[in-house]
Amino acid sequence: MAQGSSRANALPVVVVGAGLAGLAVALQVAQDRPVVVLAKRRLDEGATSWAQGGIVGVLGDDDSVESHVRDTQDAGAGLVDEHTARFIAERSAMAVAWLVKQGVPFSMDPEGPLGLHLTREGGHAVRRIAHAADATGRAIHEALLDKARAHPNISLRERWMAVDLITTRLLHHDAGNEVPRCHGVYALDMDRQRVETLHASAVVLATGGVGKVYRYTSNPDTATGDGIAMAWRAGCRVGNMEFIQFHPTCLYHPQERSFLITEALRGEGALLRLPNLEGDAGRFMPQHDARAELAPRDIVARAIDFEMKKHGLDHVWLDATHLGESFLKSHFPTIHARCLQLGIDIARAPIPVVPAAHYTCGGVVTDLDGRTDLVGLYAVGETTYTGLHGANRLASNSLLECVVLGRSCAERILQSDAQPSAGVPDWDESQVEDADEQVVIAHNWDELRLVMWNYVGIVRTTRRLERALHRIKLLKSEIDEYYAHFRVTRDLLELRNLVVCAELIVRSALTRHESRGLHFSRDFPQPLPVSFPTVLTRRARSVQRKD
Repeated sequence: MAQGSSRANALPVVVVGAGLAGLAVALQVAQDRPVVVLAKRRLDEGATSWAQGGIVGVLGDDDSVESHVRDTQDAGAGLVDEHTARFIAERSAMAVAWLVKQGVPFSMDPEGPLGLHLTREGGHAVRRIAHAADATGRAIHEALLDKARAHPNISLRERWMAVDLITTRLLHHDAGNEVPRCHGVYALDMDRQRVETLHASAVVLATGGVGKVYRYTSNPDTATGDGIAMAWRAGCRVGNMEFIQFHPTCLYHPQERSFLITEALRGEGALLRLPNLEGDAGRFMPQHDARAELAPRDIVARAIDFEMKKHGLDHVWLDATHLGESFLKSHFPTIHARCLQLGIDIARAPIPVVPAAHYTCGGVVTDLDGRTDLVGLYAVGETTYTGLHGANRLASNSLLECVVLGRSCAERILQSDAQPSAGVPDWDESQVEDADEQVVIAHNWDELRLVMWNYVGIVRTTRRLERALHRIKLLKSEIDEYYAHFRVTRDLLELRNLVVCAELIVRSALTRHESRGLHFSRDFPQPLPVSFPTVLTRRARSVQRKD
């Protein structure tokens, strides 16, 4: 690794994840310390690049921090931490300005604040969303990756996946009253098929959410809850895991299960219908809400879920044929082109759609500096629960959280002493076997995602949740046994993390005896007068490998 700081000989800060949150930390920390950034797939893969909307900036004369905080609280259905929302809103202008300085090519408006064009999204009182056309995430990610690649103090490692955290408890089983600390991370170098021991002065988890625990998701393949699962195994608290945001309309197609069909299509008049029914007979949204197709996301998603279960359907139709080919091509060129590639001409045939897991509002409990319950371990971005999103995330707050708390996390790390780690053992696979049962992993993966989709989705009941928890525990036992005896692979590690997160989601959902925000229970359909975050705790324990 190239080194160019006054602490060139210091242990590196290891950042697990190469999205916006991880890169925001890395670029700031690298001013004074060496940084290693791990990406388990290519550097350009991840949720940041998939973000279409934009990032909140309280910039306009018609806007205020108070207005943004109020909008965030309204969306969060009573569970937003006001201090967190205010802290982030107050720094939103700084976050946008910092991204501009990094070279992000935002859409411009000479008459707009900072020369930026601001747009408005659902839940926002005014125009406050800075964006780069309809591909903001990609523009931000590419700009920051270019900066990171050029930085002499940052080492970027593709196809490296964190296996587990190295902690004081793991090293010293009789640690007694010793303060638990993170000393580094074991990581799989996939190209060499070897697990390496990475000593670190600090570890930052920025691995994103857990959308891949569901059969249908808008998330990339990287969203397997790795950071949440590792932190939980190390003894950290997690919060609000029951709040999974679902997007109502994801394309249903065997070759494309992560392609969103934007809400704007419904805004222009597209109608939701049941298959094999013509005209108004096939429409179902007016029966669920007076706003029909223009109802909020959670209502539309619940309505689609209800109709699919009622009629035994795999999908419903989104019909835009009456809007005309020229209109669809000019207003929705990306959707028109992608569907056409898959054999669906949306000007002549309806689009098969299903709701899809979109965003994880809960995660590892941290403070506003990214600190977890473990000294030396930090977490930022969708991996975390900070109190910003409450029971439902306000649009475009996710990228903002990554920048603001990523930078505050970096500042905290730079203020802390880089204590050396001692007595960290290397990974030992001398007694484990090479696995040739990939079909077992694939089967368990499919079963887990189907269980979560059927029993822990948009609409829940206590009986469904209990049934899911029973099956998840059996799967977890099988996966842990497999992990303990066979050489690790990315598929096995991701499955191991997904089953942990699945259990956390179900346990959190069973704890909440109300319906609020993204959590809807038929057994408890009304919200409680007073509600609190769901925080789960555990004693640190890890599955011991055979060695």
